[in-house]
Amino acid sequence: MKNVSMLALAVCTAGTLFAAEVGDSFLLHTKNTTLALCRQQGSWNVLHYGAKVSSQSDAFALAWNRWAGGNSVSQRRPAAYAAYGGDKDGGYGFNKFGGLQVTHADGCLTLHLVGEKAETLPDETGVTHLVLVQRDRFYPFWVVQHFRALEKCDVIETWIELRNGEDGAVRLGRMDSFAMGFPLIANAFRFQYVTGQWAAEAQLRETSIERGQTVSIGSRSGVRDAWENNASFMLTAGETSSETSGRVFGGVLCWSGSWGISVQRDHCDFVEIRAGADTSAGAYVLDAGKSITLPKFAFTFSSKGKGQISRNIHRWARDWQLPAGSKLRPVLLNSWEGSYFSFTEKVLHDMMDGVKEMGGELFVLDDGWFGTGKYARDDVHKDKVGLGDWVINPEKLPNGLVGLSDEAKARGLKFGFWVEPEMVNTNSWLYEAHPEWVIREKNRPVNVGRGGSQTVLDYSNPAVRQNTYNQLDALYSKILDLAYIKWDANADFYNMGSTYLDAAHQANLPFDYTVGLYDLLAKLRAKYPQVDIQACSSGGGHVDFGFLRYADEFWGSDDSDARERVFIQWGESQFYPACTIAAHVTDVPNHQTHRTTPLKYRFDVAMSARLGFELHPKNMSAEDVAFAKKCVADYKRIRPTVQQGDLYRLVSPYDNNYAALMYVNEEATHAVVFLWGLARGNWSDFVPPLALQGLADDKSYAVKEINVAKGRKHCRVDGRILGGSALGSMGLPVRLSGDYDSAVFELTAK
Repeated sequence: MKNVSMLALAVCTAGTLFAAEVGDSFLLHTKNTTLALCRQQGSWNVLHYGAKVSSQSDAFALAWNRWAGGNSVSQRRPAAYAAYGGDKDGGYGFNKFGGLQVTHADGCLTLHLVGEKAETLPDETGVTHLVLVQRDRFYPFWVVQHFRALEKCDVIETWIELRNGEDGAVRLGRMDSFAMGFPLIANAFRFQYVTGQWAAEAQLRETSIERGQTVSIGSRSGVRDAWENNASFMLTAGETSSETSGRVFGGVLCWSGSWGISVQRDHCDFVEIRAGADTSAGAYVLDAGKSITLPKFAFTFSSKGKGQISRNIHRWARDWQLPAGSKLRPVLLNSWEGSYFSFTEKVLHDMMDGVKEMGGELFVLDDGWFGTGKYARDDVHKDKVGLGDWVINPEKLPNGLVGLSDEAKARGLKFGFWVEPEMVNTNSWLYEAHPEWVIREKNRPVNVGRGGSQTVLDYSNPAVRQNTYNQLDALYSKILDLAYIKWDANADFYNMGSTYLDAAHQANLPFDYTVGLYDLLAKLRAKYPQVDIQACSSGGGHVDFGFLRYADEFWGSDDSDARERVFIQWGESQFYPACTIAAHVTDVPNHQTHRTTPLKYRFDVAMSARLGFELHPKNMSAEDVAFAKKCVADYKRIRPTVQQGDLYRLVSPYDNNYAALMYVNEEATHAVVFLWGLARGNWSDFVPPLALQGLADDKSYAVKEINVAKGRKHCRVDGRILGGSALGSMGLPVRLSGDYDSAVFELTAK
């Protein structure tokens, strides 16, 4: 978390170097937004969050107050960080909700926070770092709230440090990273989120929030945190919003463990948003003299609709969250669907030859290369054995991973491989030696998952993490040109217990596991910064910005069907930039849906994200290989704009039987437009011109259709030079015919 813990600790010590104290009010600005805060009756409240306000006096004059109506029972304080407890000085009654609930060492259940200090800390250019130090009025318990306003991308990061100065342990019944109250700003609210399951991840949903209602999403998997729901949302203030209009609040929680997000609306249209680590397993025990840093939450506001929320978060991710967000992602071939567990060195060499011919840049060996003796991972035992034993199966790969890396290098390819370090099979040498190292309940049998033998390693235990690090370090260090790791995780917490934690701290396991996972990832990333990491967890289970603090991209779904991927990638694009979304061209009939789609369609969908392959090239015809080679060459040319440009979603697949989106580079000199038909009859309807967005009105653009198959084009102005203003107002004329027809257009400023 970019040394968040050390920063928070420094704030709480006397005489913090270079800190500048602030008064009882503060306007925290980004390029287009303002968060106005004020200390009232000792506590920090929110006066405004939204479009930019330049004057403190205006913020005070126009902020909500009790004059708006409602009785004293229903009124609540718009706290910058809401805690469960009394609020007698504020005069708004007892706060029964809030994102933080503390049981003190003496059994007292409430907090009464007062502002002790507020200051700004030095930070990077274009960043304002505000710290609010609050303490319980009667107990030595501190809540330190950080805000980092990132000017250029219109995003504010926030996180909380809790410090226990009491004589005994305190119990954290709720421990949210964000718990902000918003005063009356609208009379209607709509909540948008993405949900799903295996092979149907990131399905877009929206619901209204009525008065007296709380809408919540969450995950209690412990590992596959993005299944069912993703730790992200958009909240519309008003009746409706669209891609281009409406007041919208967006937020993402940077956490890979169990989590919860909720929005509560009361009968006076007061809204409280809460987001943080889940404590359903029990209260987290924070011992005397200890502190804990909660996950980061990033939020943004747009008065111009949902599309701008996405662009803000995408820019934040590339510039601030990803370890190498500006790095262009390579075209790769992953071996999984091309061979599954059944491969030899010769099969893998043939795959390398095939992807090299098509213009690929990286070869990735998937599952099936490890384990020895009775626990060797092979086509017979498949996924039932070997996890936890990260050593080469010499019978399958006599020359090892080093030999494969050398073969890839000889072909001008980079090399990577698959691991599943969070998991262990009960059929493994590691489990035989250390059955106590798995997450298990002390007096119950071990529940197992995939293959009838898979369970989760206890990363709250430093010895377990060190063993995994030592094994991976031994592998990484031998492959001098190692470029890529696919990090998978195919199990939930099937058990809820730790032999490492004592009885009093068992409920700490979900949080401490994730902290331990980050510790392992950080150590590997620090020693091997050149190794890119793909976050995978049974497909899209690790799609979150916590893991993406250490990883470069994610595998969004095991469903590689191009038609399904239109929807999956549409949902993922709400919050995640294209450079993080791995999209592979696979064989047909598709291995998950058994649907057959044209090769061009599969390319046109995959090229809107990070293009790759997951097939055996020998099964492709010479004609298909030639087309693939042309597509890869086109992708390499448009890759900077697709992976680093601003996204504009033009036509939603949820509202039409086709979809369209486009990317525009920062200088508005280059754009790429993608158009995908879904299941639609031949000339079933006529596609209106696509009203393009993000182009410069004072520039002209050459229009060129790429990925053209068999001379069939989709635009009557292909080859023309047209004005950006006209392309926005009149639109790009296009056509589609039949099922799964598609087109890609490249626009270059002249």
